[in-house]
Amino acid sequence: MPKMKTKSSAKKRFKITGSGKIKRKHAFKSHILTKKTKKQKRNLTHDGLVHKADEPNIKQQLCMK
Repeated sequence: MPKMKTKSSAKKRFKITGSGKIKRKHAFKSHILTKKTKKQKRNLTHDGLVHKADEPNIKQQLCMK
């Protein structure tokens, strides 16, 4: 049986916290920033957590299951 391979796209986008939650970056912060307010851009800078319903799929992509 071959080894399970981690999805390269998932390992670049997600990190596991110490408590086992999955950390992610916010979208919409790469370009077309002129029409966005300072507050919106500032809030997009901070990391977020993946929703509980999406965690099983991401853990499977990271070969954690």
